[in-house]
Amino acid sequence: MAETKEIKSPPVSCPPSQLQYSPSLTRSPLLHSENEDTPHPKNKTPRMPFTPPRFNLTPLASPMRKAFKLTKLDPQDAWLPITESRNGNKYYAAFHTLCSGIGIQALVIPVAFTILGWTWGIISLTIAFIWQLYTLWLLVHLHESREEGVRYNRYLELCFATFGEKWGKLLALFPILYLSAGTCTTLIIIGGSTARTFYEIVCGESCTSKPMTTVEWYLVFTCAAVVLSQLPNLNSIAGVSLIGAVTAVGYCTSIWVISVGQGTLPGVSYNPVRGENNVEKTLGVLNAFGIIAFAFRGHNLILEIQATMPSSDKHPSHVPMWKGVKIAYTLIAACLFPVAIAGYWAYGQLIPANGGMLTALYQFHSHDMSRFVLALTSFSVVVNCLCSFQIYSMPIFDDMESKYTKKMNKPCPWWLRTSIRIFSGFVSFFVGVATPFLASLAGLIGGVALPVTLAYPCFMWLKVKSPKKYSVMWCLNWFLGTFGIGLSGLLIGASIYVIIETGVKVSFFNPK
Repeated sequence: MAETKEIKSPPVSCPPSQLQYSPSLTRSPLLHSENEDTPHPKNKTPRMPFTPPRFNLTPLASPMRKAFKLTKLDPQDAWLPITESRNGNKYYAAFHTLCSGIGIQALVIPVAFTILGWTWGIISLTIAFIWQLYTLWLLVHLHESREEGVRYNRYLELCFATFGEKWGKLLALFPILYLSAGTCTTLIIIGGSTARTFYEIVCGESCTSKPMTTVEWYLVFTCAAVVLSQLPNLNSIAGVSLIGAVTAVGYCTSIWVISVGQGTLPGVSYNPVRGENNVEKTLGVLNAFGIIAFAFRGHNLILEIQATMPSSDKHPSHVPMWKGVKIAYTLIAACLFPVAIAGYWAYGQLIPANGGMLTALYQFHSHDMSRFVLALTSFSVVVNCLCSFQIYSMPIFDDMESKYTKKMNKPCPWWLRTSIRIFSGFVSFFVGVATPFLASLAGLIGGVALPVTLAYPCFMWLKVKSPKKYSVMWCLNWFLGTFGIGLSGLLIGASIYVIIETGVKVSFFNPK
């Protein structure tokens, strides 16, 4: 009879909850050391020596020392907002992806059509949608490396692992931080301004109260966003993301339906707006491409969203994540294409360059539509901005808290976590007050963010997966990655030129 031995838990340099959600140990069979039998219950005596069964383990679940190496790489994961909860599912993924992937930037797409025209506008939008959906698929499948037994829970982690820490910081740190912090600032500007419009619509001409200034409305929006940001982690804001997604789909649909219902404006022209010479024409077209690229954001959050899911060799996280992404992007396509086509059809060249469809709705139909419809649309925009602020600010909170956990080797106390989120929110408020014209730089922002969305995932796939040279995947990713980098440089240069030529109403510390 085999002597029963007590198996001691191996030392792990991370909290117990981290072991529970480790990709190598979740849903795995009991692992034990060599030449050691599995322990039997104390109230039962085995009749014969127990022979350990042979499991067909993939590299993600073996060997045991690789799993422990993995947990030592990120011992603070169980303490950080993005990864402290691993109970996500495909529905949570759909909520987060939809909330981060659609928003006020979709209403600016018809502005690009005024330069590109019908044919090239639709072709460019379709190609951009398919391209970014493909790179999204790449990111979802790059989240976990079965060969190395590692999960890349953040976009920057994958960049560092692919390009090295030095080049990763140089290539991706600024665009990713800008996409998070810059988007939060833009949301404060748009949310605060729209909140003021909502108040004016509801109050009406008979209101005698003294109106608040734009800065005060920014402050009201920021306070609401900071209060809502006290939810502890990314999984806990799934309901908030659902509300944000519903309101985004709601106001995008209502705006294009209203525009179609009201018909085309008198004197509408669909002739593309072009510059006086070939250089200006080319730069104008590139700026239009930047506006379309700006409409597709959220790739810098995909790995973080997927990190909220449990994963193992038998139940990899990319399966439910991709299901959620397909649901989300079906709804995104159902919003983007009707907004672009209906908006350009209704307003043509008359659509305002700053604000797009939302500004056109107030400018051309404020006297035709009921106050209730206009107020509901404005309220939906404000709610969507509040909800989007939560998911885009989560990587900022995660990064700031990680500095404390690495130094102190313990989770952030509640008072420090609260202080970090208040501080981060009001820094965005200060930047929004200082640069209220930030929301009008859609083409430039699209050029800066384009590599994160369309180029870097292609190079990451080549580096991590190492497809066969000259195979379809090898050629496709090299072409898309190289073309994306080149296009990004052209878009940034063209956007700067257009801004210099046409001018942007720069008013530091003077929001209107």
